[in-house]
Amino acid sequence: MTTTAADRPFTVLDVGGTTLRVGSYSPATGRLSGVRRVPVEGMALDPDAAVPVLQERVVEQIVREVDRHGAGAVPRAVGVAFAGPVTAEGLVVAAPTVWGRRGEPLPLGALLGERLGAPVTVVNDLTAAAWRYAATETAPFCLLTVSSGIGNKVFLGGDVLVDPAGHGGELGHWVCDPAPDAPLCDCGGRGHLGAVASGRGVLAAARRAAAADPAGFAASRLAALCGGHPDTIGNPALAKAVGERDAFATEVLRGTLVPLAQAISAVFTAIGVRRFILMGGFALAVGERYRTLLAQELARQGCFGLTADRVDALVSLGAPDDDHGLLGVGRLLSSRAAAMDAHATAPERRPTR
Repeated sequence: MTTTAADRPFTVLDVGGTTLRVGSYSPATGRLSGVRRVPVEGMALDPDAAVPVLQERVVEQIVREVDRHGAGAVPRAVGVAFAGPVTAEGLVVAAPTVWGRRGEPLPLGALLGERLGAPVTVVNDLTAAAWRYAATETAPFCLLTVSSGIGNKVFLGGDVLVDPAGHGGELGHWVCDPAPDAPLCDCGGRGHLGAVASGRGVLAAARRAAAADPAGFAASRLAALCGGHPDTIGNPALAKAVGERDAFATEVLRGTLVPLAQAISAVFTAIGVRRFILMGGFALAVGERYRTLLAQELARQGCFGLTADRVDALVSLGAPDDDHGLLGVGRLLSSRAAAMDAHATAPERRPTR
């Protein structure tokens, strides 16, 4: 069977705080192939490097991975799901989990288009992931990620609600703790939801709790999983302990879910979205237990106008994989290509006299 230009796959990337993923997305089948995962050459590998240095390294890494993936051939089109607010023109406004403090905005779309010689679309990683679920969801929804940071996107009326300047969907930077000594966010601010309730935030809270209550920690399942010392607590052990209903680890998590539930309640109350899909490495690692505890906290706080069973139904878990950004940006590229094809083949309408 002959492969036409329209059937050629797109090259898709997902650039997160710790991992860069690259693969091919087939618009004909909606499937991924040849996915490769490598550590992002950002602050996770070199926390002391200056922002401009990290920005340059990440750009070079993306170019290198695209060339490697396509064996040097010019790709049909490139889609990049990026961890940070992105404007409609592909300007990365900030990337707290990739290069830390704000620095200068990075024109990633323009830089990659020039270097790769192909059309490049850059969108926020949650914007991309929302397009994955838009293919199957029939009602408006809010996609919420809990991983190294926290972010959200609302899909309503056939598109993601994002301002052209990149604003919207950054619940992780809502100030939920105004105390001067509140946890420090990767962006440099204090008391942001992402610093308190993300995977990193829960880990920091667990270490503080273990140091403050050594006897309680020593008797916990969490201590047995991580060698009994607060400094050795890691997210895998923490997720496992919560999943096994360890009282110490569960109590730590419950504390971080209070502001997260407040944020979800605010979104629900403000715009009436009644479906929240959870994704992200930490939330999915804990799994159903995370969803249950969050729903319980939502019910405790109360969602105006909803009964307890309807509050429980608000939250569901996303797909248990890390392909959200890749599939989503591939579907976004497919949608845009189909729209362009439809426009190109539409009959010309002549003005009536």
